[in-house]
Amino acid sequence: MAQSTRNLVVVVTQGADHELSSVAFTIANGGITAGLKVSVFLTSAAVDLVRKRAVENLVVHPLEPLAALIKDFLARGGNLWACTPCVKARGYTQDDLVAGVEITGASKMHELIKDGAATLSF
Repeated sequence: MAQSTRNLVVVVTQGADHELSSVAFTIANGGITAGLKVSVFLTSAAVDLVRKRAVENLVVHPLEPLAALIKDFLARGGNLWACTPCVKARGYTQDDLVAGVEITGASKMHELIKDGAATLSF
């Protein structure tokens, strides 16, 4: 695999009400399994996915529960970023989010893309 494709950025805009949020984390975890360094950037409604207790009981069959997918992603070393303006617009602070989520602007994502990261959007 070429060095320029060793990073994968997954952009998620869908919230808990859409199956693509579970699909995004399933694919992000698959990227880690495949040996990629994966970063997930949550924007718009997707920042709600990492609010504490927001997705505890959400399951899109036949996928794993969303809370488990997110926990697994973080435990396996994935970067999980929540869009600063989107978090602020909802009145959330770092304390409202699950451990391991970093509130940041899109510049972190853009740096990886400029360095050749592959991208997927959901």
